[in-house]
Amino acid sequence: MRVLFLHNNFPAQYRHVARKLAEKKKNQIVFASHRVPEKIPGVVNVTYKPHREVKPETHHYLRSTETAVINGQSLFRVCLDLKKKGFKPDIICAHSGWGPSLYVKDVFPDAKLLSYFEWYYHAFGSDADFLKDAELGYDDAGRIRTKNLPLLMDLAQCDWGQVPTGFQAAQFPDIFKSKLSVLHDGVDTDFFKPKPEAQKIFGKLDLSHADEILTYATRGMEPYRGFPEFMRAAALLMKERPNLHVVVVGQDRVAYGKKLPEGDSWRKRMIEELKPDMSRLHFTGLLSYGDYLKVMQASTVQAYLTVPFVLSWSLIECLSCGALVVASDTDPVREVIRDNENGFLADFFDHEAFAARIAHVLDHHKDLGDIRKAARKTVLDNYAHKKLLPRQLRLIKDIAGGTIPPLEGPIG
Repeated sequence: MRVLFLHNNFPAQYRHVARKLAEKKKNQIVFASHRVPEKIPGVVNVTYKPHREVKPETHHYLRSTETAVINGQSLFRVCLDLKKKGFKPDIICAHSGWGPSLYVKDVFPDAKLLSYFEWYYHAFGSDADFLKDAELGYDDAGRIRTKNLPLLMDLAQCDWGQVPTGFQAAQFPDIFKSKLSVLHDGVDTDFFKPKPEAQKIFGKLDLSHADEILTYATRGMEPYRGFPEFMRAAALLMKERPNLHVVVVGQDRVAYGKKLPEGDSWRKRMIEELKPDMSRLHFTGLLSYGDYLKVMQASTVQAYLTVPFVLSWSLIECLSCGALVVASDTDPVREVIRDNENGFLADFFDHEAFAARIAHVLDHHKDLGDIRKAARKTVLDNYAHKKLLPRQLRLIKDIAGGTIPPLEGPIG
């Protein structure tokens, strides 16, 4: 089988399927991306770069679409070169939204296209209007809905689509759901596993002396992932619990949602507002996977918050480690966490209630072994990579071979 993977950031969601397919010498695996920070044996890497930036005069509704078109054109040229060299894929597996797959069918009309969809944009009723200061007008609604143009092109031309969670799948128009499967990427449960006596040393941070550790892991410190609410809850808890240490893993940036002015950040804002005890509040920045794992394993309580948006891998990884998680009572989280069964839920906007829920878990953490076991079992049953990888490979094989609908089946 000849497979072409497309994703701006290699290897992303395709890490494990690309590696597994490349193990078979008769398969030809090519991966096109913006950069190649690592190598996978048997995978041929090619890179594409946008040939220009979006023009300032482009209508602001269309800037993300122009970016996608530019990416699509760049990838189109790469595909022409691959075709000249004799490579013709049986199937193209492409992450949708950034544009690389927009024109691949023009180069490879006989190839099947399996698109990976993460998010369909709505101005109202999901992420965009969830935060209390959203105040969306008609102009915002038009801009947000127009961001779906590259997705709609892929939805129209793909042979099949994959969406990682039921909540994310529910965002897509009903007319397309007959060609979408809900299939999560999965996490490595052999790596992300409990370790009751985990070392409390994370990079340069040594918390071996700490009795209580509250952790929060994020790509960026932003309202979309409830960073302000978490910080307010953590500040309350630090005042009430003099032995509590708080560990924040992630970058001081906005990965999702509205950007702040240059030089400003939510970390800076929250420290200025709350004036927490910095000797017990620790910002680690990005950690190696090994140290990140230790944080998951050693945390007394892990906090996770999100607006109704794409669910973070970190939540699944944390549950896989058997951590005690207090999370926001929002739709994507409720798909995974059942309150008082495999974790705990609290109101996203009520930082006092969130703090009270964390305090309860801190007080009783030694008696909550059943919650830890249930958290781990949830992942083993539903999100374990070793279970999902065969299904992902079967989906690729089905679509490549023309079995549509595939054995994986459509939504619902």
